[in-house]
Amino acid sequence: MFKPSSLIKPLVLSLALAGGAVAGDFDGKKVLFIDSYHAGYPWSDGITAGVEQTLQGSGVELKVIRMDTKRNKDEAFKKDAAQKAKAEVESFKPDVVIAADDNASKFLIQPFYKDADLPFVFCGVNWDAGVYGYPYKNVTGMVEVAGAKELVELLQGFAKGSRVGLLADDTLSSQKDAANYKNKLGLDLTPVYVSSFAEWKQKYAEMQSQVDILIIGNIVGISDFDEDAATTHALANAKIPSGAVQIGPMPYALVGYLKVAEEQGAWAADAALKILGGQSPSDIPVTRNKEGQVVINLKIAEASGIEVPYELIETATTVMQ
Repeated sequence: MFKPSSLIKPLVLSLALAGGAVAGDFDGKKVLFIDSYHAGYPWSDGITAGVEQTLQGSGVELKVIRMDTKRNKDEAFKKDAAQKAKAEVESFKPDVVIAADDNASKFLIQPFYKDADLPFVFCGVNWDAGVYGYPYKNVTGMVEVAGAKELVELLQGFAKGSRVGLLADDTLSSQKDAANYKNKLGLDLTPVYVSSFAEWKQKYAEMQSQVDILIIGNIVGISDFDEDAATTHALANAKIPSGAVQIGPMPYALVGYLKVAEEQGAWAADAALKILGGQSPSDIPVTRNKEGQVVINLKIAEASGIEVPYELIETATTVMQ
């Protein structure tokens, strides 16, 4: 019988608009938003939406640039992308820079702008901002923490055992996630990393009998990934409860406990407005994401023979049918 933890409560997204900001408050001010990844990646699109919605009507001129380092994993490419972003900073002359996800912090802020005069707000930095030497006097931000522990608690209600596996793309971010699931959340899991869609399909099928719970991690780093074919493959092979902490893999998972990308962007833009209003970045404490959304995929439930109780469906933010 399904026994959801009483600790798991989906959080309703509530984008906090900048306190006290009214239309035109910051006319003539510039904010540069540097995305480590690319447009069309759902996480990046969500952060961008949060930034844009929060700055709307403030009078701020917003410019968005993309480093595209999710699809291009070569170290030399990342360094070159950071140099191009630096050139944009120098050309656009922003009053505040918002930098999303790890590579912007690692390859741009840390080497070039530590304790500089220009204020930065980071968001989407995975798990621990201290790896980039934060805090700096000119930097604040929001750390990104996945709700993997809450996800596993949900999935245990359907599982026959306690073996947890992770299937993800072979990227630094996915490896870092797995390490933090173990070290920071105390999850005992077996990670499997793949570089091609053929590998992903093979491991998805094999892990149905090797673990009791399958976490499906990021897939964006798999350059030949075929979403339609993956959905067909998952529906044909799903046998155990599976889950995701991002929206991208949800067509292939039973339950999602998802971070809210818009929360990251909205908080970062709100912090940028506070800085434009005269507050020092060092006076804005670094924080972490707090919001989550429960998603249920009823197609995967039917394919895997898992009955999802009405009380869980009722609490879900989204039900995929």
